[in-house]
Amino acid sequence: MVIANPIYDVVFKRLMENEKVAKFFISTLLEQNIETVELKPQEYTYQGQIDYDDPNTIKAIESRMIERLSIRVYRLDFVATIKTETGEFKKVLIEIQKANNEIDLMRFRNYLAEQYKKEDLINHEKVALPLTTIYILGFKLPEILSPCLKVERYYKDLITKNIIETKSEFVEKLTHDSYIVQVERITGRYQTRLDKLLSIFEQTNFVDDKKIIKEFNHIVDIEEVKIATDILHHSGTNTKEKQEIEIEQEGIRTIDALTGNLRSKVLKYMKELTEAEKALTLKNEAIAEINEAIAEKDEAIAEKDEAIAEKDEAIAEKDEAIAEKDEAIAEKDNIIAQLLLKLNQQK
Repeated sequence: MVIANPIYDVVFKRLMENEKVAKFFISTLLEQNIETVELKPQEYTYQGQIDYDDPNTIKAIESRMIERLSIRVYRLDFVATIKTETGEFKKVLIEIQKANNEIDLMRFRNYLAEQYKKEDLINHEKVALPLTTIYILGFKLPEILSPCLKVERYYKDLITKNIIETKSEFVEKLTHDSYIVQVERITGRYQTRLDKLLSIFEQTNFVDDKKIIKEFNHIVDIEEVKIATDILHHSGTNTKEKQEIEIEQEGIRTIDALTGNLRSKVLKYMKELTEAEKALTLKNEAIAEINEAIAEKDEAIAEKDEAIAEKDEAIAEKDEAIAEKDEAIAEKDNIIAQLLLKLNQQK
């Protein structure tokens, strides 16, 4: 059987529109039985124009970053509200990322922050639901070899070092578990329920150069996998739906090229900015050295002036002492003269 590659947003959307497949996908990864699931794709449209010759700052460049495309490409994020068999409601965020772009990592973070801020309407009441994230990656994380992993939390008492089994609503709504699927690392195992889910995303046995259509050679023994592969078979063989996949693929390629061009412009600008900052730093350092030399010179002049003032003060004191000495001598001479005069008179 040939099936469409579900890594594309438009194809994955077709899968998740089927309630049984959506339940199978989420419950298998979360390892929880799900009573209900409501999936809401969040659509974003790329269109418009970029001016790569704008000489202004990065913000000015980014403000013009609306892609010059002759087609409209939709980027989908998937938000599922689920109810487990225990009656607990959760919000599940599903993200598909085909290439390792830092700009998308920041989009994930911003989108996650927005979802933390949103309230959901449950039984006519606005509530903040606990979050769980699922990331389907079309690239490999070099440090992680597993095709599917769970990043989970646990409560640990730091005093006793014991694991706390009780859950807190406060903690649950401020933290979340995360699931990551690396489709490039799916190896073709077909034993467990999880293996059979992952087999749908396996990136092998493509029958076209564009990696849109592939052969699915596993024996289907689960109803949900049968439904999923039937949907994917229709998407891969229906001319209109196949064209939608090709449009998304071309749009992604165009956006990646434009983003790469923009990135090179930004890197060039950052390099020039760094060099200008270095030159300014050197200039400031030179000015600081000159100011320091001037300050040292002024200090030396001040010390010299102080020494001269002290010398002048010493000379003034010496002159004053000489004047006092001359005055004393004159007075002495006057006394002697008077005494001599008296002596002469007595003779």
